[in-house]
Amino acid sequence: MMQNMKFQILLTAIIAGILPVGGWIAAAESPQRHIAIHEDRGFPMHRVIILTDIEADPDDTQSLIRLLLYANEIDIKGLIATTSCWQKTRVAPESIKKIIQAYGKVQPNLTKHDPGFPEAEDLLKIVKQGLAKYGMQGVGDGNDSQGSDWIIKVLEEKDPRPLWISVWGGANTLAQALYKIENTKTETEAKQFIAKLRVYTISDQDDSGIWIRNKFPALFYMVSPGDHYGSATWSAINSVVKNRNNEEISNHWLAQNIQQGHGPLGVAYPDVAWGMEGDTPSFLSLIPNGLSDPEHPDWGGWGGRYELYIPNFAETKKGSSDVPLAPETRAIWTNAADNYTPYIENEYGRAVRKDTVSFTDNKVTLWRWREDFQNDFAARMDWCINSYPQANHPPVPGLGHPENITVHSGEGFGLDAGGSTDPDGDSLSTLWFHYPEAGTYKKWIKIEGAENAHGIWVVAPEVEKNETAHFILRVTDKGNPPLSRYKRVIVNILPKK
Repeated sequence: MMQNMKFQILLTAIIAGILPVGGWIAAAESPQRHIAIHEDRGFPMHRVIILTDIEADPDDTQSLIRLLLYANEIDIKGLIATTSCWQKTRVAPESIKKIIQAYGKVQPNLTKHDPGFPEAEDLLKIVKQGLAKYGMQGVGDGNDSQGSDWIIKVLEEKDPRPLWISVWGGANTLAQALYKIENTKTETEAKQFIAKLRVYTISDQDDSGIWIRNKFPALFYMVSPGDHYGSATWSAINSVVKNRNNEEISNHWLAQNIQQGHGPLGVAYPDVAWGMEGDTPSFLSLIPNGLSDPEHPDWGGWGGRYELYIPNFAETKKGSSDVPLAPETRAIWTNAADNYTPYIENEYGRAVRKDTVSFTDNKVTLWRWREDFQNDFAARMDWCINSYPQANHPPVPGLGHPENITVHSGEGFGLDAGGSTDPDGDSLSTLWFHYPEAGTYKKWIKIEGAENAHGIWVVAPEVEKNETAHFILRVTDKGNPPLSRYKRVIVNILPKK
């Protein structure tokens, strides 16, 4: 959106008294939805269509409830009931509608915290269903469905934003849409549609996923291949980590912070049967928290970190389903490892210190943020029932410099978060750290002095070629629950002059 148009919308909203200064800008896109642009960040919300085998496992319902609490920040374009290897001959759109109806009961209260939450009636209009067929049995001539046609319809909209497809079950509804695009559109149109798509599947839950990846090699595709969920990055959302406090994924925590005393959506949140919210990582990185850039999965974020390569088929593990395994024929966005040493609270002196244990694997890339995104979820459940003054809202990190800076080897440079604020007037804590895996310079870069000061000093390492280093600012308020937001500063390091 052009800057002058953005200003006009903001001014009109402020004059009308419907938007506070510093709030969200909502511009009409269609009778059903809106495009929201945050005044400070200045970019559109990410579009997403969900494919869910809801009722195959209670975790789809859990993930849907969390998703709806971010409907003010993620542009939900479709909710499509599908099959999977766990539910081959049934789809359950009525279960999606049931959750939306519960959301409708709390939506008026949610708008007290942000005016961008859509009406339940608008969300009900975008509930669709795929065929009650398993995998590739539902792909080909005569297999069009509400769901596959809806994907094409959304792609045909004159909207420059990418369209994310979050696949919580089988992918055959997407496969059918791609089949129809290839057979009914011109080659140029098909390429344009495929270039708009961004796919994140929760492993492979039917035999259409590998078909899609082989058939459409240019398609952006993120997946931990195979059906052995224990080794997948996404499974870190509910994995118990040794030598760590896992309270935020405990059944007691869910009962206290989500299920009980939080209105109709909390009542609708089912107990864990197999694993808590296994589908949630497919959209966590779409939440605009200042950390994630979904176009760069290798930078990392709440949904994990992923790299683009052809995985070793010998390392693809077989699970308990009948989903076939096959080698990947092209690069996909898939599992990547972080080496992570947590910062922990210090009772005396400096408020934080590094822990004595470190962790290295692909799951670390996701669970390292888990306490933050669980607290964020809990706060939004509070939004369902509490007034604005009674609830907590995330802080707003502020930098005293650009988010992209350039230095030469051996030069010192400062990073400053002194402009950070909190909408509730809460006290703020800051933490700066280097994220080696996100940049090209992989060695650890030391922060001089206290990394929890709002201003820090760093000396650029010696490099022989141009390198990038990512520094993350984490700002956390002292509200209940404590909430965190981030800024990512990319430092371009050049060799000495």
